[in-house]
Amino acid sequence: MPYARMAEPREAFVWDRFVRVFHWTTVALVATAFTVDDHWLHEAVGLAVLPLVATRVIWGFVGPAHARFSDFVVRPSGVLAYLRAARARHAPRYLGHNPAGGAMVVALLALLPIVALSGWMSQTDRWFGVPWVSDLHAVSANLLLLLAGLHIAGVIVSTLLHRENYIRAMFTGRKPARLPGEEAEDEHSAPAGPGLYPG
Repeated sequence: MPYARMAEPREAFVWDRFVRVFHWTTVALVATAFTVDDHWLHEAVGLAVLPLVATRVIWGFVGPAHARFSDFVVRPSGVLAYLRAARARHAPRYLGHNPAGGAMVVALLALLPIVALSGWMSQTDRWFGVPWVSDLHAVSANLLLLLAGLHIAGVIVSTLLHRENYIRAMFTGRKPARLPGEEAEDEHSAPAGPGLYPG
């Protein structure tokens, strides 16, 4: 009697609990900073971003597989190649961040401290009223809004391209281990061992 083939898991744990909490907490803090009129609250939520970003950077080296920078940071040529493939609707599916998403993560982690620190500097006795500090805060904040919009657009495109719910995945931490019709040998979508981290 032939051995029965072991069934593959229907879902894989991709985003651990810290990554999910970091993502939605940062979204809430940034949204609050851009919408509140209270100066004290604006400054408080802006500064609260700094320890979050610092912890996420550390987690990018010591966290589970799909949280690590080594899993999703690629050369610019790789990002451009992925974007060209996405434009042609032939982009491969990644279980973790795709190259464009990875580049966006890096850009946001680099920009958030610039926005927060320049905002804090602009309210200190030494830097208050200094034009380049105020300009840096305004320009970086506007750039942050632009990147956030591009990030949302990327999520929508990936959702339509691969027909999977990315927003749900960022709440539950789970994504389909394999989409219907996807080859088992697909190196981008196949869940790695550490990627099955529960959380």
